[in-house]
Amino acid sequence: MLAVCALSMFLVGLDTTIVNVGLPVIGRGLGVGTRSLEWVVDAYTVVLASLLIASGALADRFGRRRVFRCGLIVFGVASLACAVAPSLGLLVAARVVQGVGASMLSPVALAIVVNAMPDPRERARAIGVWASVFGLSMAAGPVTGGGLIAAFGWRSVFWINAPVIVAALVLVAVFVPESRGQRTRRLDLPGQILLASALCVVVGVLIEGPRIGWASPLATVGYTLIVAATGGFIRVESRRREPLMDLVLFRRPLFTTAVLGAVTVFVALNVTLLLNTLYLQHARGWTPLAAGVATLPMALGATVCAPWSGNLVGRTGPRRPLLLAGGFTAAGGLCMVNLGPDTSVLLLLLAYLLIGIGFGFANAPITNTAVSGLPPSRAGVAGAITSTARQVGSAVGIAIAGGLAAGVGPTGLAHASRPGWLLVTACGLFLFAVARASRAATPPARGSA
Repeated sequence: MLAVCALSMFLVGLDTTIVNVGLPVIGRGLGVGTRSLEWVVDAYTVVLASLLIASGALADRFGRRRVFRCGLIVFGVASLACAVAPSLGLLVAARVVQGVGASMLSPVALAIVVNAMPDPRERARAIGVWASVFGLSMAAGPVTGGGLIAAFGWRSVFWINAPVIVAALVLVAVFVPESRGQRTRRLDLPGQILLASALCVVVGVLIEGPRIGWASPLATVGYTLIVAATGGFIRVESRRREPLMDLVLFRRPLFTTAVLGAVTVFVALNVTLLLNTLYLQHARGWTPLAAGVATLPMALGATVCAPWSGNLVGRTGPRRPLLLAGGFTAAGGLCMVNLGPDTSVLLLLLAYLLIGIGFGFANAPITNTAVSGLPPSRAGVAGAITSTARQVGSAVGIAIAGGLAAGVGPTGLAHASRPGWLLVTACGLFLFAVARASRAATPPARGSA
């Protein structure tokens, strides 16, 4: 059961980053620039972030396996639509539908894992496996995408989903039993609309801000809409009996810090991946395959350290892996602050390795910290909010990195990217604060229920 859920999460994470390395090739094929291409990535992540919690509620009401299978089918059909899209508009629209399908996989997978593991120590290790697979898929996306593009063209990064979807559907039918939540929640349509609106406008302003001007009337309208949608969301959610997002959870400093940590980690990862793609392909003239292979140290670091992190969380609690995550991430960002057109390849590889190690250590303790101290009935909600935070971080990271690189020539790209590397460093330092707050999430005693 864990393996089946992990396979679905691998798809969700892979499609968040596999497209990054192909953006320059997609842009040339469809005749569009960097700023427009950001929507190819963020259309997926914004929709995914917006619908995760609602999809979790649907799964509790109508059956987790049923919603899980529906998500796989929607994801697969949308992947095929992406593969044959003749224009940017249709590609972005297909990515939106792909995000809808992906939203039905992530919270359901975590709920199945959490509820299937009654022992807290075993559950911590299972979350470590789940988080490590998701983290590995995010880090492996550029390598996989580069290889596919070199061999078959950019459309192959979407074709590759089809056989995996078919295999997952068969495995779900065989191994995953149907289950429902003990207490189903009503759908919160007003909250859902306000959350999606706020996220879309935030990302839209970040992407289009450099073009329209941060102080322009259109940007001011965007700021107003963000404040209005966010305020309306808080007001609506605080008054509903069954809100989309249980804001009471945010009264727990431990939970709030973990959610902010999830945003931080994925901002750092996605800033790194997109700046890497644009710098290596535009400024240094590397092929997509070479740019993807350059991230192998990152994938290696995540692969090795993610399961190690899960074991550490089970034995000693989340603080130690969070300290390691913060230190390695900050060190990787600092390596890139003085990036230039001729920076040593060895330094680049070292930076990617450090950031990959930091990313590998971060996911399991953040998820465990978020659900720590909560009964199993609320663990799914906490996990869905944390998953939403990850995708928000992904969307914001892509928007920030794209904004730094948009309109900059190849010769100025290295200098323009420096604020992004400072941001990666700051994200690593913030994880030290998350580690400090996580002291309350001590590992349970052996044999406790």
